[in-house]
Amino acid sequence: MLNILSCSVALAVLAAPAVAQAQASVAERQVGSATLQGVPPIPAEVSVAVQRYQNSRAALFEDWLPDGAMLIATRFGATQQLHRVAAPGAARTQITFHDEPVAGALTIPGTDHFVLTRDTGGDEWFQLYVKGLTGPAVQLTEPGTRNGSPVFSKDGSLLIWSRATRGSGRYALLALDPAAPGAPRVVHEADGAISPSDISADRTSLIFLRRISNRESRIFRLDLASGAVTRIAPDAGPAHYEAVRFAPGGRSIIAISDHDSDTRRLVEIDIATGRETVLTPGLKWDVEAYDLSDDGRSLAYSVNEDGYSRVVVQDRLTRRALPQPALPKGVLSALKFSPDGTKLALGLSTATSAGDVWSWDMARAELMRWTSSELGDLDPAALVEPELIRFKSFDGLSVPAFVYRPRKVPVGMKTPVIMDIHGGPESQTRPGWNYGAQYFADLLGATVILPNVRGSDGYGKRYLNLDNGPKREDSVKDIGALLDWIASQPDLDAKRVAVYGQSYGGYMSLAVMTHYADRLVGGVERYGISDFVSFMNNTEAYRRDNRRAEYGDERDPAMRAVFARISPMANVARITRPMLVMQGANDPRVPKSESDQVVARIRQNGVDAWYVVFADEGHGFLKKPNNDLRREVETIFLKRLFEISAPREYQPNR
Repeated sequence: MLNILSCSVALAVLAAPAVAQAQASVAERQVGSATLQGVPPIPAEVSVAVQRYQNSRAALFEDWLPDGAMLIATRFGATQQLHRVAAPGAARTQITFHDEPVAGALTIPGTDHFVLTRDTGGDEWFQLYVKGLTGPAVQLTEPGTRNGSPVFSKDGSLLIWSRATRGSGRYALLALDPAAPGAPRVVHEADGAISPSDISADRTSLIFLRRISNRESRIFRLDLASGAVTRIAPDAGPAHYEAVRFAPGGRSIIAISDHDSDTRRLVEIDIATGRETVLTPGLKWDVEAYDLSDDGRSLAYSVNEDGYSRVVVQDRLTRRALPQPALPKGVLSALKFSPDGTKLALGLSTATSAGDVWSWDMARAELMRWTSSELGDLDPAALVEPELIRFKSFDGLSVPAFVYRPRKVPVGMKTPVIMDIHGGPESQTRPGWNYGAQYFADLLGATVILPNVRGSDGYGKRYLNLDNGPKREDSVKDIGALLDWIASQPDLDAKRVAVYGQSYGGYMSLAVMTHYADRLVGGVERYGISDFVSFMNNTEAYRRDNRRAEYGDERDPAMRAVFARISPMANVARITRPMLVMQGANDPRVPKSESDQVVARIRQNGVDAWYVVFADEGHGFLKKPNNDLRREVETIFLKRLFEISAPREYQPNR
């Protein structure tokens, strides 16, 4: 008898001519870098409507500069680039000018130079570059490798980062002096994902993390002279650790961890004994970020309370509360003390602002706004504040969701619904800037519901683990319960519901279509997993074991049988409603083959499937022209599903 893999290969071979025929019969055209299959021309009025929302942009804090200025990432043009902002309210002076977006930047301590991270075409094979406020960038890393997690010694004379190579699950930690670029030296190698966290003040030791999965990590100390590695707190048991750094004095470390807790807390761990002290006792929600001033006196941390961020500032030694910044209600994106410890940088987005940067003056207890980002033609007063709701799932679990309702819907009118499922799955939909939800609510008159199904982050370790391995489809059943909730709402049209998602949310969109097509008008999915076995075989080697820890190990016969039962490709005949699929050709996480195969099979079954592939994108569409086209295609597809003839005329302040 053929095993499952042999059957899959045989079926793929037999289906190949039909797949090719299905693809060849669909009209294809090119728009910029995108290949569009089955997509009709975009009406001019849709393009105009899209631009009202796509012209918004955010300011993201990257780091402080030694003169008190900030490095800010902002999109002016097609891609996100770095800018210098000298003072609160000052102009953003652009200092990088690349066709590809800058993914992040870190200042070299004591200098006006920084290390920036950038890939090519969304391929995520990130390279590191050293650059000053003027002049060209100098590449530090080897092409064809993936480089990340750079950390500096306090004096800036030592840079350490992690490197992965194609086709291998082995990582290396590399080191060099950024003032004297040359060939870096390998200070440690290991199988599995490792990344540096902090360098000791005397530059003799490195703290690094070994990431087992998104739920479990281990802390190690590396002696940089001898290469000796010691695990810290080896008897603590499985736990998640992040943002690990040396505490003042170097005899302990501070980290965010869920050790012995359902939620993530801020803890201090004695390096020699592994003894742990909880620094944030009594919290019922996750600590999401923290920072220490360089003198070790001030501590700031942020708590994720049901999706919203709350910042706490205190004296680290006495734990006495210091004056607290009163920020708008939203989601934090940055938290970092200035080098002199007098100011705290705060990045924040809200439901009605795309994202800006503030500073909190520690001595004067004064909040200063550094940037005022534009929303294009949008009026903030006309935007929607999401409502947090909860619904009961099939097993009684309470599932949270954020709901964006269109404004001023006529009395008695039921709105269509878009269920937008986040990626991850270890992620969380939060009430920050979401121009997609705002756009669909306004231009399509749709209610947009963003559920945090089981397996989502932000609600504790137990909730996070409810969809692991063979329990994968329980999260799909959560969407079934959401459909029941929609049917019970007098203002929602249960006959006009679409599912929408990207990455893991793309898998969920496909899976929901196989389970509930009779209750949906169609679905949209971007770069989603269509078959877990082919995904595991084709995702990049450096992340394969991490994904096995979440989804299950396809090499285990029992788990392989589960995948054969639940994968969308195994159930694609149940997808009987139209689908829009979009993909980046350079995606290293969910490769293009996942979208190719499901689109071909849907069409082979006689169901309409639109397909858009961007040649210069990866896992996510980061270039503005591509994102604009993506939204235009989504608009005309969803309009057809909802039988809406055209976008409503835009009315400011409605």
